[in-house]
Amino acid sequence: MTWIDNEHVVTTAWLAAHLADPNVAVLDGSWHLPPENRDGAAEFRTAHLPGAQFFDIDSIADTSTGLPHMLPSDAVFAAAMAKMGIGNDTHVVVYDTKGLFSAPRVWWTLRVMGARRASVLDGGLPRWKAEGRPLEAGTARPQPPARFTAHRNSALVRGIDEVRVVLAARTAQLLDARPAARFTGEQPEPRPGLMQGHLPGARNVPFNSLVNADGTLKSEDQLRAVLAAAGVDAAKPVVASCGSGVTASIAALALTLLGNRQTAIYDGSWAEWGRDTANPVEMGPAR
Repeated sequence: MTWIDNEHVVTTAWLAAHLADPNVAVLDGSWHLPPENRDGAAEFRTAHLPGAQFFDIDSIADTSTGLPHMLPSDAVFAAAMAKMGIGNDTHVVVYDTKGLFSAPRVWWTLRVMGARRASVLDGGLPRWKAEGRPLEAGTARPQPPARFTAHRNSALVRGIDEVRVVLAARTAQLLDARPAARFTGEQPEPRPGLMQGHLPGARNVPFNSLVNADGTLKSEDQLRAVLAAAGVDAAKPVVASCGSGVTASIAALALTLLGNRQTAIYDGSWAEWGRDTANPVEMGPAR
């Protein structure tokens, strides 16, 4: 089952019908965990949707922090968008090679930076290929330059100091989208040197619990049930985190679709929190 085309998610049928629309731009936002040893840019050159361009979350980023793919500066983001021919009013559709994994991170970044229309392709490249739709190979087609003006929406982002305030004042629910064994501390993090466990008081909603086996997003009723079972109220403010802010964006997408406009992402996520032993940590299941 797929979501009916809306502001945040579109189907492969919708995109196929709008590929020739000059105001629609397609981005491949594929990214893979370091242990997978996969190169998203190389895979893009092997096969991508017609007219798509590659959005590298590791290079369109703030590379000065020592943390992976942190949000870029306004200037870096605006320059990248302009080069891709994307303006503030362009309808940007993002997909990835796993179906629904890293594309929501690009969707979230676009929204933070002031893109007025950003959507995720439900089912991504696997669904597109399964339906026998056309693909291209090689580098991205050059685009006529556009003008993008960044207007950062700080309501969608939380830094480490703001997360500390949330911990102290309980002003929002904390959602951790990492797999359960990493949340409980039973399994080490894929990045070396990080503590194990989770933010005190966080609830665990593993990202794959929100996604069907075919890489499409679960239905509205299913999403509500998953969140409720984890102790997350979909109507109240949420700060979502994960290992590095990628799969937390799947939770942010799900909550946004359910009408929650008070969902933010802790950009540094566990890559930042877990590197400082002075930060409080809980082990085991959510309390």
